[in-house]
Amino acid sequence: MWRQRKFDLIVVGGGPAGTTAARYAAKAGINVLLLEKDRDIGVPVRCGEAASDEGLRIFVEPDPRWIKSVITKLRLISPNGRTIDVDLKQKGYILDRRIFDYDLAQYAAVEGAQIVCKAYVDGLLFDGDKVSGVKGEYLGEPFEVKSKLVIGADGVESRVGRWAGLNTVVKMKDMESAIQKTISGIEVNEHRFDFYMSREWAPGGYLWIFPKGPNAANIGLAVSGKYSRFRSAQRYLDDFLQKTFPDGSVVSTTVGGVPCDKTLKKFITHGLMLAGDSAHMVNPMTGGGIVPGMRGGMLAGETAAEAIKEGDTSEKYLNRYAKKWHKVGGRNHERFYSIKETVSKLTDEELNSICDAVEKIPPEERTIGKVFRKAIFKKPSLLVDVMKVFAGV
Repeated sequence: MWRQRKFDLIVVGGGPAGTTAARYAAKAGINVLLLEKDRDIGVPVRCGEAASDEGLRIFVEPDPRWIKSVITKLRLISPNGRTIDVDLKQKGYILDRRIFDYDLAQYAAVEGAQIVCKAYVDGLLFDGDKVSGVKGEYLGEPFEVKSKLVIGADGVESRVGRWAGLNTVVKMKDMESAIQKTISGIEVNEHRFDFYMSREWAPGGYLWIFPKGPNAANIGLAVSGKYSRFRSAQRYLDDFLQKTFPDGSVVSTTVGGVPCDKTLKKFITHGLMLAGDSAHMVNPMTGGGIVPGMRGGMLAGETAAEAIKEGDTSEKYLNRYAKKWHKVGGRNHERFYSIKETVSKLTDEELNSICDAVEKIPPEERTIGKVFRKAIFKKPSLLVDVMKVFAGV
């Protein structure tokens, strides 16, 4: 029985970051327990469900069962209604997260990780200043499980991180208040992302239409916490849907906070690491968290196995995980944050002017990189950052 065992590693949270961490750690030969508070892995969905083909292939071969739409184009809609179409050099997907997340958990289990749902973790165990396990409740009964190391993948403002003394708070301006509704019975281009940029539609953020086939879409928006106190994200979205898809049927709704922030300055301590949303690894410009979360999970899982085999789970040893993150993905993460800070301050008039400038670029020569070079015209010092993160786009 899992409650009567001691594990090398306990992972808290069964999203893509947690299951990927469990998979790579178990694959390296250590004993892994993953605890998920919800009834099923992948439910409820709290995500726009978009991911790039290139990003997914770092970890898995995309399975057609996961894919609702293949995305090859992007459309930007300016505040005055002008549209800019861009062909994507790398295709993307809208996923069915219920199937995708379930399969990621299966991969971890095949490697030997033990997965338990409906296990609500409500605290950590300590041996001096070192994290040494977790405690919580499973089917109405309390439990305590010891481990050599814990990975927190329990979402934004991670409770696991806070219990370990890490500062996981997100500044109000960097916390996006997001809502998404899956709308059925509408006509959409199933191969195109649509992004609406305007303070009228989504101040400090953007509004998206992510198709799930030709007759349904995830339609949502994120509003910067700086503005959400004036009007709720739901009000913004409901007004847009009433104007644009008044006859569509709402088949699901999801809400939540998205940490469009820099990676935490410190996301490790003695016996504990954070990964994914918990460590603020969400792309701060797009709010996309699937691929960055899986990258953080992979690096955390690999580091966990190395640390346990070496018999050293000190903060000093685990710091190699932080160094790996900043080398592989963290530097671009910082650049994305700087670009986001500039773009989020653009007025609707400036956004319209940018669209006018991009329209002059021949369609076959338009790239996302060129769009953002126009967008940072007020801060040319960011040009190098744009060139680096969009190299080849």
